[in-house]
Amino acid sequence: MIRIPEVRVIDHDGQQVGVMQTRDALELAMSRGLDLVEISPTARPPVCKVLDFGKYKYELQKKTRVTKKKQHAITMKEMQYRPKIDEHDYQFKTRHVIDFLKEGHKVKVLVQFRGREMAHKEFGERVMDRLAADLVDYAVIEIPARMEGSTLSMVVNPKNEPQKHKGTDDAEGENE
Repeated sequence: MIRIPEVRVIDHDGQQVGVMQTRDALELAMSRGLDLVEISPTARPPVCKVLDFGKYKYELQKKTRVTKKKQHAITMKEMQYRPKIDEHDYQFKTRHVIDFLKEGHKVKVLVQFRGREMAHKEFGERVMDRLAADLVDYAVIEIPARMEGSTLSMVVNPKNEPQKHKGTDDAEGENE
């Protein structure tokens, strides 16, 4: 499929063979039982490599699989509060937000206003300020509290401090 008359050839060991005619490069690859693959088509002359194409594709798939496996998808959790929330409900929901943050999730916190509550947005702002103060050890505020229609919303990220295992500090102190 290579249509250019001359190509720069790299051997299967990574050594440069030099610039040669395309059909000579194909014969060289076939004599070794390998394929001629165009690596850099924009170079002048184009760079081709002698290699086993099936093995090359397999290794590329393997690399993409490994990189995909190492990726960590951050999910967005959501917690809804009310401007006139009771103390127990506030503590309960805040504990859940802290658990989400410890698991490494982002959390979108919402204060939902209904009807005449819209006239007293300061109650919702107090809830958000209190929550921000309670989460200072666990989270960093990504998007501060802002009104979006009848909802006051804030997005918090978990702090990127590594979790210390219990007993690790004690064992280190004894060995010193």
